[in-house]
Amino acid sequence: MATIGMSDIKKNVRLIVGEVPCKIVEFQHVKPGKGAAFVRMKAKSYLNGKVVEKTVHAGDKFEIPEITYSTMQYLYDDGDMYQFMDTETYDQIGLTYEQCDEASKWLKDGINVEIIFYKGKAISVAAPEFMELVVTDTPPNFKGDTSSGSKKPATLETGAVVQVPYHVLVDDLVKVNTVDCEFLGKVK
Repeated sequence: MATIGMSDIKKNVRLIVGEVPCKIVEFQHVKPGKGAAFVRMKAKSYLNGKVVEKTVHAGDKFEIPEITYSTMQYLYDDGDMYQFMDTETYDQIGLTYEQCDEASKWLKDGINVEIIFYKGKAISVAAPEFMELVVTDTPPNFKGDTSSGSKKPATLETGAVVQVPYHVLVDDLVKVNTVDCEFLGKVK
């Protein structure tokens, strides 16, 4: 199995930390005045969403997990799990709320998502990077709310909340980046 070292640590790199497949969400290279350089990293588990902090020194090696992706369609929430269907074989699988952690706020009936598999078992889900969603709730505009850069919270049809400019109103269709949870623009 392939390995990575301290110099390969970057955001979104996959590695195995203590038998658990993880993705690096934050890292910082540290060069102290005295002693050898090291890296502080935070890695998020694909299995349960927990974040592990780890210090990596020169010579430390991590295995790269053999992760595969499969495009599946989100069907529904059955109360215990989110249900997905393979659009080619029509096989259905369920993932727990913990496994869908970040992606759950973007799940909308009928959208295609990437299901992440590790050792043949579904472990997580990744929502599409960009989505077009309807604003269901946002505070009304007030006279004078025209300063550039001002934002207000808006709840989208999936339940996600993003910061939007004051000109965005209820029932507007907006494009959002699901990775950074940010507003990209109104859709005509």
